[in-house]
Amino acid sequence: MTPFPLVLSSPSGAGKSTIAKALLSARESLAYSISATTRPPRPGEVDGRDYHFVSAEEFERRVRAGDFVEWARYSGHLYGTLKSEIDAILASGRHAVLDIEIEGARNVRRLYPDAVLVFVAPPSAQELLRRLGGTDGTRAASLVPRLRRAVEELQEAAKYDYVVINVDRTDAVAAVAAILDAESKRPRRAPTLEPDLAQLGREIGEVADRLAQRRES
Repeated sequence: MTPFPLVLSSPSGAGKSTIAKALLSARESLAYSISATTRPPRPGEVDGRDYHFVSAEEFERRVRAGDFVEWARYSGHLYGTLKSEIDAILASGRHAVLDIEIEGARNVRRLYPDAVLVFVAPPSAQELLRRLGGTDGTRAASLVPRLRRAVEELQEAAKYDYVVINVDRTDAVAAVAAILDAESKRPRRAPTLEPDLAQLGREIGEVADRLAQRRES
């Protein structure tokens, strides 16, 4: 089986990160593509586990060198996906899981045409509002831009390979797992499939020949 990048995108609060973590903890065939960032580590974060923490100068140098599959600026800091990170995961025989926004997903599809893109959508506006902390939460001030951004992102959902409505976390994780299993069985991802089928065809043909000879005798 040829491994491929699995891209998960969703509006903030719809659950893509939760789904990614559940899949990664359950499947050894997956590995998370760790992003690079210029923001300082938060308490408990470890370089190379949570992010690759780099200086702004180093990040910009690597942008100029073409090292990033995608990158963007959020809240004054730079974030990006390193091509070397994805390539190392694929070379290890595992699928690379990416938790990125729609602009980054477009770039992944351009550089990795065999990537599988899954959009995770909330079941309703009210449920998304609840998952974002509600109108009385500490993040209430950022609700309007987050919700307007969600409207824009949902307009891109139909361009993905799959859309999973995250009504229930367990069901959503199972749905993405089923997508992984189905995509892994596509003939183009199995380089030995054609010769294996050819060999099976020859063996069946030999059985048919033997049975025909018995009838003739």
